[in-house]
Amino acid sequence: MAYAAVSTKILRSTLPFSISIGSSSSACRFRRLSYRTLTKPSSFHCFITRRDAAADSRSRFRRSVVICGSGALPILRTRLPPEGLFGYRGKHSYKYREDWSSSEDSDMESVSHGRQQQPQQHQHGSTLENVEDWKWKFTMLLRNREEVELVSRERKDRRDFDQLSAMATRMGLHSHQYQKVVVFSKVPLPNYRSDLDDKRPQREVLIHSRLQMEVDARLRAYLARKSGGKGSSLLVNKSVNVDDGNVSADEAFYERQDPITPNSVVLEKIRHRKSLQLRNKQMDWQESPDGQKMLEFRKSLPAYKERDALLKTISENQVVVVSGETGCGKTTQLPQYILESEIEAARGAVCSIICTQPRRISAMAVSERVAAERGESLGESVGYKVRLEGMKGRDTRLLFCTTGILLRRLLVDRNLTGITHVIVDEIHERGMNEDFLLIVLKELLPRRPELRLILMSATLNAELFSNYFGGTPVIHIPGFTYPVRAHFLENILEMTGYRLTAYNQIDDYGQEKSWKMQKQAIRKRKSQIASAVEDALESANFREYGWRTQDSLSCWNPDSIGFNLIEHLLCHIVQRERPGAVLVFMTGWDDINSLKDQLQAHPLLGDPSRVLLLACHGSMASSEQRLIFDKPPDGVRKIVLATNMAETSITINDVVFVIDCGKAKETSYDALNNTPCLLPTWISKAAARQRRGRAGRVQSGESYHLYPKCVYEAFADYQLPELLRTPLQSLCLQIKRLQLGSIADFLARALQPPEPLSVENAVEYLKVIGALDEDENLTVLGNQLSMLPVEPKLGKMLILGAIFNCLDPVLTVVAGLSVRDPFVMPFDKKDLAESAKSQFSGHDYSDHLALVRAYDGWKNAERQQAGYEYCWNNFLSSQTLKAIDSLRKQFIFLLKDIGLVQQNLESPNSWSHDEHLLRAIICAGLFPGVSSVVNKEKSIALKTVEDGQVLLHSNSVNAGVQKIPFPWLVFNEKVKVNSVFLRDSTGISDSVLLLFGGKISQGGLDGHLKMLGGYLEFFMTPSLAEIYLRLKIELEDLILNKLTNPKLDLEPHKDLMVAVRLLVSEDECEGRFVFGRQLPKPTKEKSKGLSSKGMGGDLNDNSKNQLQTLLARAGHEPAMYKTKALKNNQFYSTVVFNGLNFKGRPCSNKKLAEKDAAAEALLWLKGESHSPSADYDNATMLLKKSRKRRRSLR
Repeated sequence: MAYAAVSTKILRSTLPFSISIGSSSSACRFRRLSYRTLTKPSSFHCFITRRDAAADSRSRFRRSVVICGSGALPILRTRLPPEGLFGYRGKHSYKYREDWSSSEDSDMESVSHGRQQQPQQHQHGSTLENVEDWKWKFTMLLRNREEVELVSRERKDRRDFDQLSAMATRMGLHSHQYQKVVVFSKVPLPNYRSDLDDKRPQREVLIHSRLQMEVDARLRAYLARKSGGKGSSLLVNKSVNVDDGNVSADEAFYERQDPITPNSVVLEKIRHRKSLQLRNKQMDWQESPDGQKMLEFRKSLPAYKERDALLKTISENQVVVVSGETGCGKTTQLPQYILESEIEAARGAVCSIICTQPRRISAMAVSERVAAERGESLGESVGYKVRLEGMKGRDTRLLFCTTGILLRRLLVDRNLTGITHVIVDEIHERGMNEDFLLIVLKELLPRRPELRLILMSATLNAELFSNYFGGTPVIHIPGFTYPVRAHFLENILEMTGYRLTAYNQIDDYGQEKSWKMQKQAIRKRKSQIASAVEDALESANFREYGWRTQDSLSCWNPDSIGFNLIEHLLCHIVQRERPGAVLVFMTGWDDINSLKDQLQAHPLLGDPSRVLLLACHGSMASSEQRLIFDKPPDGVRKIVLATNMAETSITINDVVFVIDCGKAKETSYDALNNTPCLLPTWISKAAARQRRGRAGRVQSGESYHLYPKCVYEAFADYQLPELLRTPLQSLCLQIKRLQLGSIADFLARALQPPEPLSVENAVEYLKVIGALDEDENLTVLGNQLSMLPVEPKLGKMLILGAIFNCLDPVLTVVAGLSVRDPFVMPFDKKDLAESAKSQFSGHDYSDHLALVRAYDGWKNAERQQAGYEYCWNNFLSSQTLKAIDSLRKQFIFLLKDIGLVQQNLESPNSWSHDEHLLRAIICAGLFPGVSSVVNKEKSIALKTVEDGQVLLHSNSVNAGVQKIPFPWLVFNEKVKVNSVFLRDSTGISDSVLLLFGGKISQGGLDGHLKMLGGYLEFFMTPSLAEIYLRLKIELEDLILNKLTNPKLDLEPHKDLMVAVRLLVSEDECEGRFVFGRQLPKPTKEKSKGLSSKGMGGDLNDNSKNQLQTLLARAGHEPAMYKTKALKNNQFYSTVVFNGLNFKGRPCSNKKLAEKDAAAEALLWLKGESHSPSADYDNATMLLKKSRKRRRSLR
């Protein structure tokens, strides 16, 4: 008996057979075995016998088959399809399929396997049977440590996905359905998988032959001139020594102090004399009448009682944690206590204290307060430093700065030479910079045993920080606040008689933001805000309150800020309560501005003789922020609308009333889908206590919380650290700049380490943009980016704008992307506003170019004293344009610091008029934020590598167009609501993406290029691909040399730049998108059975006629063709004859699809197989069978 292993192709229904199972030496016949018997792990092998097949000629090949492996390999139970055990996938290729009932045209019958057949059977088997099959597969997946997921494209699995998903969840697995693919995995699954998308972007690139010849000539000329010189270095993105580099202006505030050597007697005397002078000056101030008065005030603060204990603990311990409640004076007094004690001990000249603050306004306000308490002008012994602004003198011994400034100091001085004390304030806020600084300082302390570190927290989680530093001492300072009475929503409604309805809770954001109002009115599903407190509201009991209050609470909308309620409450306070300022906590700039507009329109609250209405936001100018500290005239009540920065960072002394909306805008980061979001969320209990405490600074106060007490009880104790909820790209750059080793290992030592996937995403992003090499070392570009205090992508755009001499428009783009959109859209004039914006865009399909033109027009109008009128006519925000103008000046200052821009600004702008080159610079900065553009008849399809299908935001200039003549869009920001929207975008050509996008690699064929790990594929002629590859190498080499030597003259590289500019400016996007394009596989050796010559020549040319002739000779009925249209304007066909189905590949028309299906059938009849030892002449068997049939008919 001759056996053929299952790894060969099983004969079709024309050759029925039975199955034997046995060991490698023997086999025994079987007809039916139970499922439990067959699924036991064993070392069985499945065999097929020809003799048994011939004996069972009347039965159809529909038997159930079990493939048994050895050991712990999974046992898969399934049924055979009409085409056999191996599904035919493409020419000359058979691919193993785990389940063979996927053919949409299959007429397979269901087999009960010993169980009673269900009364209603689906053509793909019953749901119950399928679920049982998958239960076994899930079990095997969980047992197999090497396998991670199971992927199925079967229709019946999509049909039963809900049941399978529920079962997978119960077994601890994750599941997701991607269009026609279902995936079950041990790890969480993202919303989109590009590897499962058969319509990911594949682009055929075409350019005019004249353009190609001209670019090729320029490139050859450049290479010839280059080879005649010193040669070229093709190494791109080399690693650099981060100790080499320029020191920015921020670091210039920190001159390194020369260490005192034993022989420097003269220097020691000078410092001793200076210390005595400081002591005498301090004593003179303390003995003066003003000094005595100030000292009495300072002694009244609770911190003074702990002064001696604090100083003693600091002197005896390297790290001390100080926990102080609001109003205790820790921020202003503790740094002074240390400075005063050092000056009294005649160590003032060598004392150097740095106190970090989380915000600019905090550092500036506290430094002014401390300088005033010392009777000095700012910049003497006390100073401050924030980004691009500061006041510090030669004698400054106490410096207040932002956390980022200290981190930048560490870039040039890792040991903090000369610093004696570091005070980190407000560490309870758990900002990313603060957590990062703690890791760095923890590793610094063993190298600097004389350095003292003081951590100050305003809340009661000080033990967390103490344990992180090995159980350091904790000193608690009680707060100095008057009693504050808390009123929650139920109390406010009861007290004021205000009644909530479904309509008066819709916050008015103005006509230009009417979509926000509509979003509040109609919600198909509950938001995250509402879902977080749903259980608390359902279990709450408000029976002790009146029926009006209960009715209001029943329709309370957690998503609403409550503009109308705040207005009513402010009227109540102004008319009925005692004097005192009111502090209103809002979530962000839009809320503050909209509420301010609403209040200014009120007859009472908008009366400047009775109410002083102020705003406080981090993006406001420092001069405007300082207004909130000024005392208003008598009879005028001050109302301050602020964000959460007013919780702890600043103190407004005359506040008596606090209104708390209970929310704050917080950045959240979905690492699985690599999508950051800035959304309102509930604050923590600690934050709510901080807000309440702001009302008790000068007298007993009142706090009004616009949420029920049961909701407060559901708040988290503390806010989630920023390190766990934001992208980490900038932080990772700083880690490498400080030479702190592996990024993942370093962040694992954090107080609360971020999830590994967030770290992986950040590292991968930095590799994609060229900031890190494959070994995670800083490249030359990465070294420059680490010195710019902006996002890496915006920093890269600035650097390339300076290199390619188009800096001016790039400054505007980067500044515009750093602030809010300057274009406003009033609801009643939306058409006019959109028309104005489209005029700025022209027909360039770019939000960024529209921004550049709007800013340039405003600057021209400002010179003519017509800036306000220009903004009014063109629906622009003058405040935002002023912020852009200010940022542009800061960026120029930064670029001068790192040497990329000289004092003369004419040279970096010589190519600023070239908008095609500007598109290329924008692409280089925003990549990998790229989306493909496919223009359809009535819509535009956009797709990104991380999100799949995306949409354009309604404010984009590209949202209202019928067709975008560019194949690609680059974007800066995407926002996820129900779908993912691209807020801003710029159209780019194939040449721009290939030259200024990410790394490109060669595919399997000449002329095949890939990008983003193969997600983007480009097909072109080999000669054109060679031009792109060579230009890319030379361009990156030039950028590297320019970064290494900023004074490099670009004139010798003129031919290269001309070639690049030719391609990016004259590429007319003549190519097209293709989908599902398969690379041809090497032709396998033809089988011995039936040659192509014997079949009548080329199978593809006349395959339908050849198949028809063969079937007629065999006495069978003619073949039938089932042809279906696909969504991408292609067709596939299935040929059916004698119970056999053969599916062809997708083709451009029906005729070719039928020919391809016939060719697949002929290849099977030829007997081609993966296993040479098991070649069968299926055509001969078919003919023999038909001859027997003819004789029997006679």
